[in-house]
Amino acid sequence: MAAGALFVDGDRVLMVRKTYGERWDLPGGYVDIGESPGAACKREVAEELGLDRQAVRPLVIDWAPRESEGDKVLWIFDCGALGEDAQRIRLDQTELDRWEWVPIDEVAARTIPRLARRIQRAYDAYQTGAVAYLEHGESPAMTSR
Repeated sequence: MAAGALFVDGDRVLMVRKTYGERWDLPGGYVDIGESPGAACKREVAEELGLDRQAVRPLVIDWAPRESEGDKVLWIFDCGALGEDAQRIRLDQTELDRWEWVPIDEVAARTIPRLARRIQRAYDAYQTGAVAYLEHGESPAMTSR
């Protein structure tokens, strides 16, 4: 299980660039044993961005298994508006080397399709006040499985 944070500024979302793997992503990471997804989100935001932020509400719960890793459930939380806190972001420099406000319509060009779909659905949920259940970044009604 993993938990990530969505920070929105108008039509932009905050993305971080990892020093490994698929590079551009939302702040977040794996949930530790005995840790709730909300607590993991708070911890990861503190570790990666140096900010003390609460997971306000879930936006997306995505079942996204990978053959190499097995079943995965990925949570994305609304962590509130950053406002002046954006100026206090301090990247951990071990896992991350950059952050940016990325226009939502440019997210797909920065990351893999299923993550881009997940981020788009989280942004939509943020805008509408909804919570979305997904499978591979899509509504189960939209998948052909």
